[in-house]
Amino acid sequence: MSDSERNWASHRQAKAAKLANVANLLDGKFAKTEAATQILETLISSGDKVVLEGDNQKQASFLSKTLAAVDPEKVHDLHMIMSSISRPEHLDIFEDGIASKMDFSFAGPQSTRVSQMIADGSLKVGDIHTYLELYARLFVDLIPNVVLVAADKADHQGNLYTGYNTEETPVIVESAAFKDGIVIVQANEIVDQLPRVDIPGDWVDVVIPADEPYQLEPLFTRDPQNITEIQILMGMMAIRGIYEKHNVQSVNHGVGFNTAAIELLLPTYGEQLGLKGKIVPNWEVNPTPTLIPAIESGWVQSIHSFGGEVGMEKYIAARPDVFFVGKDGTMRSNRAFGQMAGQYALDMFVGSTLQLDQFGNSSTVTNGRLSGFGGAPNMGSNPTGRRHSTPAWQSLKPAEDPLARGQKLVVQMVETYGANKRPVFVDHLDAEEVRKEAKLANVPVMIYSEDTTHIVTEEGIAYLYKTDSMAERQAAIEAIAGVTPIGLRSDPDTLKDLRARGIVALPEDLGVRRNDAKRSLLAAQNMADLVKWSKGLYNPPAKFRSWS
Repeated sequence: MSDSERNWASHRQAKAAKLANVANLLDGKFAKTEAATQILETLISSGDKVVLEGDNQKQASFLSKTLAAVDPEKVHDLHMIMSSISRPEHLDIFEDGIASKMDFSFAGPQSTRVSQMIADGSLKVGDIHTYLELYARLFVDLIPNVVLVAADKADHQGNLYTGYNTEETPVIVESAAFKDGIVIVQANEIVDQLPRVDIPGDWVDVVIPADEPYQLEPLFTRDPQNITEIQILMGMMAIRGIYEKHNVQSVNHGVGFNTAAIELLLPTYGEQLGLKGKIVPNWEVNPTPTLIPAIESGWVQSIHSFGGEVGMEKYIAARPDVFFVGKDGTMRSNRAFGQMAGQYALDMFVGSTLQLDQFGNSSTVTNGRLSGFGGAPNMGSNPTGRRHSTPAWQSLKPAEDPLARGQKLVVQMVETYGANKRPVFVDHLDAEEVRKEAKLANVPVMIYSEDTTHIVTEEGIAYLYKTDSMAERQAAIEAIAGVTPIGLRSDPDTLKDLRARGIVALPEDLGVRRNDAKRSLLAAQNMADLVKWSKGLYNPPAKFRSWS
């Protein structure tokens, strides 16, 4: 075939032909709810790459149930691409043969089942990604044939409003809309006028009114009454020995009670230390309710969020100086931009993990639990492409190298024993065995030792960035690993030397009194206190309400 005879628009024509096959089921772009299964069976071909929106919080739940109901004789062996495997039907489609391969980032709620299905051969894993990595591949080698996403509202032209939980919808839709993929949207309701346009209608092919609103989980809400005194002690050490020491201005907190304790200590312990106005004015974090006291007492200048949080809507709308709120009065979140900001624009990431090995590598992938790691590797990495400097970044710069550069603070906060009463510190990560079982090319490490700058436990802080050899790094980890098998290797003479050189700090080295770590030090003791701090604007989900 000569070059002049080549069809350069074959993908576009194939898409048009597919859409023509469902024209009788559509009124413009709009389908009836009951036609959803037939539409998916017609528009999705066996072997297609399909993105099903499943954020941490927002789930395209109507479309996921519809996909699970298609006839496997008509649609099978799909290559699914999902940031979060969260619902049972996300895996049912593999047991039924509708899908065969999965590329994903996180599988917390379904992690045990994912592990079992890999073992029995019903699920093949392409790779486990960070969120940003997965989104990036949608524009390179995982370009989708079909995307299934969720919207709060659609107008009669097919424009979409995605509201507080915009999350990953724009990046998913754009990857398909501009490469001849088919964009199918479930909408909670069809309206005459949208509060704002988040996705233009000409990017959208099919809109299906859902039979119920999409699933939305309050994933980042932590009840202050469940914060322990050990976590308060760790929070005090972190504020004194990391936030203050390094003059941290911008931060991302992972979800957990350790970081919730820090947020609730800022208006009290942080105030006692005279740190207000000096540390952490800028945040990349979901609108966690435990930040309300810090916001109300003037600690926080700005918060950009990956997604929303159930119950925080009225509070966010009333605080546009802090949150990213549009003229319509609602927050705009963006998971892809949030991950980008977390990787390149922050002084510090503070997170937790299920296991740390003797070298400081961490993973949330353990035996029988393939949870993935979401965005932590983006937040918890030292991006070598960064060129701008901040005081916190520069504080980790080696002095002796004329070409040295600073480094992001990557902090792991863990209690030496987990909730399962097993040691968090281990000689070898379970992920090493999981790699073999899942036939992965690499061990699924969440944050590598080379990127980890600090580890905080109830015993103290290990300043790993100060170590000059792997043996010294191991000794620093042993010194704060408590009575775990690794911690029992530490000897008094080595600990004394590490403390003298500032590589390890115990509470007393930081001026933190263990007896001061009391729950009374928290700015809020329970959910009711958070509501009071918010002046009644925060409306906790029912499962967090323990008062009348």
